[in-house]
Amino acid sequence: MAMVYGTTTTSYSAIILSSPATIQSSPTAAAAAASARARVRVRVPVGLLPGRRAKPLPLRCASSGMEPNARTALYPLHRCKTIYLVRHAQGIHNVAGEKDFKAYMSQDLFDAQLTPLGWSQVDGLREHVKKSGLAKKIELVITSPLLRTMQTAVGVFGGENYTDGVSAPPLMVENAGHSGRPAVSSLNCPPFLAVETCREHLGVHPCDKRRSITEYRPLFPAIDFSLIENDEDVLWEPDVREANESVTLRGMKFIDWLWTREEKEIAIVSHSGFLYHTLGMYSKECHPTIRDEVGKHFANCELRSMVLVDRSMLGSDSPSFNYPGKIPAGLDLPSDVADKKLVEEAQKN
Repeated sequence: MAMVYGTTTTSYSAIILSSPATIQSSPTAAAAAASARARVRVRVPVGLLPGRRAKPLPLRCASSGMEPNARTALYPLHRCKTIYLVRHAQGIHNVAGEKDFKAYMSQDLFDAQLTPLGWSQVDGLREHVKKSGLAKKIELVITSPLLRTMQTAVGVFGGENYTDGVSAPPLMVENAGHSGRPAVSSLNCPPFLAVETCREHLGVHPCDKRRSITEYRPLFPAIDFSLIENDEDVLWEPDVREANESVTLRGMKFIDWLWTREEKEIAIVSHSGFLYHTLGMYSKECHPTIRDEVGKHFANCELRSMVLVDRSMLGSDSPSFNYPGKIPAGLDLPSDVADKKLVEEAQKN
């Protein structure tokens, strides 16, 4: 099972390497257990005479503030990805629904587009992504195939304004979705991929129903829609609202699918409900403080960085930076193994 963790805090990282049984243990109990194990380790004094047994000695460490605890952990780098989760900017449905929840049933909100304030939010996040250096790190942008998420994705992570005559198609044409915005270039930015699995709750609310892919392609020429099987929206039903449990399972399926991608730094532009229920499942094993941080609702155009950890060998990548060491054959007995053998030999005499 893949796990998702926030990158800004490390106090929960021990959970990454824990089995289901040890996850239930408290950090205090784990530290006590580690201390107990340390007290039973033995050392063999130099110059032990033949026939004399080594007396177990406690392992002493200098008081340097480096005592072991259960708050940190290690994990192989090639079994980790960094994902940047973004909720779309403010849409017209957000404004109408805040005034009156029944407005979500309005056909006027079908495939809701961004508001002018939403586009200002996009501009703000774009500036942050560029100034922070994140724009140069992201290798792939995945977006839900709805108008508001695609507008947010290309506005934040796309190239500069599009210029006619260039060889690359635009990510978004001028005034797409009645935005009044200039076209966005696909040059000097990562590829964009539309994926239905990260859509919002399905059904009932017209704002969560997408247009046909045939309608989207002319608006977003450089977005890759090849993973979407049906031209029309066959997932949205007018009378059945998708259950929270279904959204959660869909989110887990999506996270597992990310391991089939070779990219290590991926931005995902999705929706409040999808992100909330998905992260709520993955944060259950975290410390309460981290659970609250990971699982809270996203604000419009909020970005959160997470570390995705492959705990069950879903990923097929091999380590890129590891080096086997000591390639020529020869004796290479680790010192702790040598100490163990010396103790065994001493106890035989």
